[in-house]
Amino acid sequence: MSEPRNTKAGDRSGMTDWSRIDALTDADIERMASSDTDSPATTASDWVDAVVTGRPEKTVVNAKFDSDVVDWFRSQGRGYQARMNAVLRTYMKAHRKSG
Repeated sequence: MSEPRNTKAGDRSGMTDWSRIDALTDADIERMASSDTDSPATTASDWVDAVVTGRPEKTVVNAKFDSDVVDWFRSQGRGYQARMNAVLRTYMKAHRKSG
């Protein structure tokens, strides 16, 4: 069962025992994490090939799209521009690989 989250800053009401959480030391957290079978610990070798990347830089573009295309993406809810970008990125990646 997930507990409700209150969005008010500083409001710590709810079912979480925040005083117990606040009292945990880093050693306590490490001990609990190492015994968590759902999330096994990693070693330095697990991260050898890891790459840290940031979000791509955004460029403002004045572009014209067919109204029905934009209407459809907008009908999907908030974030329609990000979804349009994702579709374009998928297309770009598919064509980069093949050519």
